[in-house]
Amino acid sequence: MAAATLAALRQEAAACTRCALYRHATQTVFGDGPATAEFILVGEQPGDQEDIAGKPFVGPAGKVLDRALQDAGIERAKVYVTNAVKHFKFEPRGKRRIHSKPNASEIQACRWWLEREFEAIAPRFVVALGATAAQALSGHAVTISRLRGRETELLGARGLITVHPSYLLRIPDERAKKEEYGKFVADLKLAKRLAAP
Repeated sequence: MAAATLAALRQEAAACTRCALYRHATQTVFGDGPATAEFILVGEQPGDQEDIAGKPFVGPAGKVLDRALQDAGIERAKVYVTNAVKHFKFEPRGKRRIHSKPNASEIQACRWWLEREFEAIAPRFVVALGATAAQALSGHAVTISRLRGRETELLGARGLITVHPSYLLRIPDERAKKEEYGKFVADLKLAKRLAAP
């Protein structure tokens, strides 16, 4: 039943015009994963590679997430990954498309899809990856450093807030990057423990 609901939502989302972002994006990038997922991971928005592939977290940040999930003992195939915003927002720069942060009205317009995904899956636990996801799930601006590592309610479910994996890619110092990656894995391990029945 939930799988059929998700499939129907995915099909419906493909024609989404709830905000103006659909005009320049290649396609809607809907969530991916089993309807029986124990928990949901919510990112910000699809990037360039996700926009082309039509799947969330397949680019550089997705590779970091995959490795972190593996290091945390979580099978990616058993979690549902999605984004707060389903279309890629970008600024053209030469031949490249540079990520541009979604604004509050775009986040709000897309929250409708997030709510439908949550209704279909009824997750035991949710992890907000980054400030945009935390804002979409909580309904207000969030400071990650203040709430990180503490259980909080996100869109009616128990959850945690952590950094977005793309943050780890932007850290220039290798030692700092390794340290932050370790904290990210620790957050995912905590989510796994808290999500356990």
